[in-house]
Amino acid sequence: MRLPGDNEERNASLSMKYMLMGVSLSVLLILGVVVFTNKQEEARRQRLRQQEQEKETTVLALEHEDGTGAQAGTGENPGEGGEDAQTAVTEQVPVVGFAGRKSMQEVERLYQENKLTASDLDFWDMYPEEEELAAGIGAGDAAGAGNTGNTGNAGIAAGEEKDKAARYDEEAKALAEEEEKKAAEEDPSKDGKHTLLTYADGTEEWVLINPYLEQNTYDYTKMQMRADKMAYYEDGRSISYLGADLSKYNGDVDFHALKESGIEFVMLRLGARGYGSGQILLDEKFEEYMNKASEAGLDIGVYFFSQAITAEEAVEESNFIIQTLTERNITYPVAFDMEYVQNDKARVEILSKEEKTAVARAFLENIKAAGYKPMIYGTKEWLIKEINLTKLTDYDIWLSQQKDIPDYPYKFQMWQYTTEGDIPGVEGDVDLNICFVDYGEK
Repeated sequence: MRLPGDNEERNASLSMKYMLMGVSLSVLLILGVVVFTNKQEEARRQRLRQQEQEKETTVLALEHEDGTGAQAGTGENPGEGGEDAQTAVTEQVPVVGFAGRKSMQEVERLYQENKLTASDLDFWDMYPEEEELAAGIGAGDAAGAGNTGNTGNAGIAAGEEKDKAARYDEEAKALAEEEEKKAAEEDPSKDGKHTLLTYADGTEEWVLINPYLEQNTYDYTKMQMRADKMAYYEDGRSISYLGADLSKYNGDVDFHALKESGIEFVMLRLGARGYGSGQILLDEKFEEYMNKASEAGLDIGVYFFSQAITAEEAVEESNFIIQTLTERNITYPVAFDMEYVQNDKARVEILSKEEKTAVARAFLENIKAAGYKPMIYGTKEWLIKEINLTKLTDYDIWLSQQKDIPDYPYKFQMWQYTTEGDIPGVEGDVDLNICFVDYGEK
């Protein structure tokens, strides 16, 4: 059973449904129209972009220059072309080319319409000569006048690249030279600031030269060696003195023969301290050598083999020398000789560099105080590494280095240049020396 009002409610419900369906269909229709319109607009924009791209790819617009009657006319008479031909010549004819197939079609059309000649299509002058490229200037004749700016720019760019490459080569060369110079400075064998030391065991070391010590200034081109005899010349005259140093190991020596052979002074070993026992001993040949050298008229100096390990022992050694030389005349220095011994252990090996320096200083000061000329004997390695020369600058140096030219960097007064000399008056090898100071006159 239906109640009153049921039909009205049902009809109202149906009306609401139809209205919703209609609204939905309208919305869908509007959306479809919008989508379609957007697609059409996108297509139109794409066509416009394509047209713009085609316009942007336009290769060239050439203006046809004014021609002559011969170009306008077809007969032998220059004026035979008529007024229309003359007018056609004076007009500017644009020629436009596009990339691809359209370009050729456009050229053919323009050729038919404007009656172009081969000269109108000449483009070879667009390319510069090699000389022009190198110079950085453009080239072209009247037919290619519109392209001369681009050609010149290309030439200039090429010239700039060439200049840039040249500058790069110069900079690279300068950098290489700087690196080579820097490497040379870092190489101690080439920087002039280091000297090479070679030790008894064969090892080598480059050490820095002390700029505060007096440097060696001898010119070794003035050195001459004749029959084991070394001499130093200036202005063709020898200004050096030849000597020999002798000890008991040289045996019997003929000092008159030494004198006649050119020896001018001798350095005699006065004595030594035992490198093991520490006992001070007089050289067995000293008294004999001293007397015979004096008789032969040779200048005489002495040296002492020291193994003192304290300043007190150094003074003891120097006092022994002073007492031995009492009432004896020597003109050359008293030399302090401290060194290690071969194949055995010396007493002084326990000393540091500063301790050895202190011992040497005590010895030399005591000798100087007694009125003698003190001197330090040593190899290049000993003088540079084993003692501190900056604390011994008041004393002369007797360098022992057996080679043709000494490479000791500091000033020295006497040089033992060989321990294997051969000279009349001595049997076997003898130590030979050259002295740059005439101690006999001092």
